[in-house]
Amino acid sequence: MNYFAHAVAFLDQPYFIAGTAVPDWLSVVDRKIRIRSKHAVLLVDDADPVTATVARGIQQHFRDDACFHEKRAFAELWLDLTVMIRDALAGEGSLRPSFLGHLLVEVLLDASLIAEEPARLDAYYRAMDSLDAQRVQQAVNRMAPRQTGDLVWMIDRFRRERILWDYLDDDRLMIRLNQVMNRVRLSHIPDAFRRVLPEIRQRVTQQKDALLEGIPAQPAPSG
Repeated sequence: MNYFAHAVAFLDQPYFIAGTAVPDWLSVVDRKIRIRSKHAVLLVDDADPVTATVARGIQQHFRDDACFHEKRAFAELWLDLTVMIRDALAGEGSLRPSFLGHLLVEVLLDASLIAEEPARLDAYYRAMDSLDAQRVQQAVNRMAPRQTGDLVWMIDRFRRERILWDYLDDDRLMIRLNQVMNRVRLSHIPDAFRRVLPEIRQRVTQQKDALLEGIPAQPAPSG
């Protein structure tokens, strides 16, 4: 799952939705920091309410992902998109079609949720804008096996760039996808790939309900 799908049920809890984003933010700023649910669980009842809420959000992220990735709908759609992408890339046999298929299921699920009710994305960014990024970083550094000084920068950049809006437009989405390809050291997606994006969007949207069934896997705790 991606940022918005993790957060959409909790838009009134800014530090909780920050926690749902923390594992993905860390994968951008430092992939060596492998925060896990076992790290967060130690602080879900911390005396500091921000730390406790961020920890609960991190736990929610991993509960959601476990539920999502075990779904038959996800596995079948991922396989279908991988084959479709491989064919669109002239039968490419590298890891890129599989990686891109997985990524597009998650990113375009966010896009489908946003298109359904765009006002919810406005609410999401209002919640993000209300965060004290330094307090989020301090909370994460109490849990993570390694310290980071870059999470404040990442949160500020995430809020500034509003990248989730770009998922609604094929041209802007291509730019974002190639940024990911660059970060994971895979070759860029050719411009010709744009022609299959509308069909891929349609397939993900058609499976939206099946992909999200039972998620959130557990309700957000109060606090």
